[in-house]
Amino acid sequence: MNLNRRQLLGAGGMLAAAALLAACSGGDTTSSDPAPSNAAGQPKQGGTLRIGALGRASAITRDPHGTQGNESDYLILALVYDTLTVPGADKNTVGRLAESWQASSDLKTWRFSIVKDAVFHDGAPVTAEDVVWSLRRLRSTPSGAARLPGIQAKNITADGPSTVVLTSDYPNAELPLLTRLTTFVLKKGTADDALESAPGTGPFELDWYRGGNARLIRNDRWHGGTVRLDAIEVTMFETSAAMANAVLAGQIDVASNVGAVAARTAEARKDVRVIRRPNDMSMPIVMRTADGPFADPRVREAMRLLVDRDAMVKQVLSGYGTVANDILGTGDPDYAKNIPQRSRNLDKAKALLSAAGFDLSKTYDLVTTEDIPGLAESATLFAAQAKDAGVKIQVVKQESGAFYEKTWLKGDLYTTYWGTNDSVVFFASKTMVSEAGQNEAGWSDTDFDAAYRKVLQTSDPGARSAALQDVQRIEHQRSGYLLWGMADGIDLADGKVHGLPELPGYGRVQLENVWLD
Repeated sequence: MNLNRRQLLGAGGMLAAAALLAACSGGDTTSSDPAPSNAAGQPKQGGTLRIGALGRASAITRDPHGTQGNESDYLILALVYDTLTVPGADKNTVGRLAESWQASSDLKTWRFSIVKDAVFHDGAPVTAEDVVWSLRRLRSTPSGAARLPGIQAKNITADGPSTVVLTSDYPNAELPLLTRLTTFVLKKGTADDALESAPGTGPFELDWYRGGNARLIRNDRWHGGTVRLDAIEVTMFETSAAMANAVLAGQIDVASNVGAVAARTAEARKDVRVIRRPNDMSMPIVMRTADGPFADPRVREAMRLLVDRDAMVKQVLSGYGTVANDILGTGDPDYAKNIPQRSRNLDKAKALLSAAGFDLSKTYDLVTTEDIPGLAESATLFAAQAKDAGVKIQVVKQESGAFYEKTWLKGDLYTTYWGTNDSVVFFASKTMVSEAGQNEAGWSDTDFDAAYRKVLQTSDPGARSAALQDVQRIEHQRSGYLLWGMADGIDLADGKVHGLPELPGYGRVQLENVWLD
């Protein structure tokens, strides 16, 4: 997951037509919006939540605007720093540091009003200049164009002490959605060498940080409402198995995004709850379209036809997931209407490979990582299935850092993952339009680009739904993605933990409503 893809990483939620209209008219702050799970009785004050999250020492980052390859890093950052908006339960996008937003009639200019009582952890008030400086800093990063697509740094401005103006290069009815995941706000002028201690505005502030682990203490001045916990201790685990064992042994209270194998183990335990977020994470296989052995669309279609999707869900995800149809954005209510579900057809796959002159004598590397549970396993099973069509695939495992340096955005065939389940347009903007900063498959399709722009210029729900079908049809036919299924998100929690969010993707990092019994 990079936010690059990883932390877009994500954030989740469904983009209903009503949510789109709400985005155009404004939003409310929402410390209480995420749907809490398993709350019992009245919330209690105090206590320390011990939570585990996946991460690797080689991928640690302390920069809120850097590439967050570790879920543990993103969790810490999301608790210390506020974004302008966050994923919501009833709406796809709700306010965090922004209390409302309003679009111009041409959908190019958006005005965000900052919460008036928001202060940094050191007591300094948050101003529009702080937000502008932070967004411009974000925009200047290597993946800044992907994080704020269509918004140039010069077009991020302040209008008075509490209004931030974002002007897009083109009409964009979904611009507020772009501000949810990594628009972390720092104080204007924060030096790079001061990031480790830079104050945020979030519900918790940093007490200490050591090698990927951290202790966060409650921010009693948080603008979003009452925070129940005294503290949160985040422990980084390199494997989901170690994290699952820790929660089962009582060493931590929550194991975040721990995977299907751990869920099966924990289901027999009465003292540990399995929290399941259906249709939560995508783990597609990427085929490079710009050049190389998969540049021919007939070859990519053959690869999508040779996969046994039901077997992938049953074996890789242990049934904790659903079959997908090669279109990213299954959280969109207009997802894949009138597009037939693709299923395994070995005869057609072989015919397409033959027509394309695909070299079956060669062995092709499928590069993967073990960043999340099931990712490497999906590559191994796919390689076994490909043999049935005469395609020889060798699975190559890379360490996370090496993968993002050498393979991601460059490789011919590799696995990727998105820890979010979002709208079709969200993924199109990040990974598929020609100018996307995270164009994972190197895909450039003028028809797709035009269809995408049409959706962005459409605020009417009915017209948007119709336009979105063209985007999905082209993606389904010609993109570089093979999305065989969607994994459920799995958390394990001790019985004393209440108020955990059940939002998809990285909505699960919103822990301000958690309390301990």
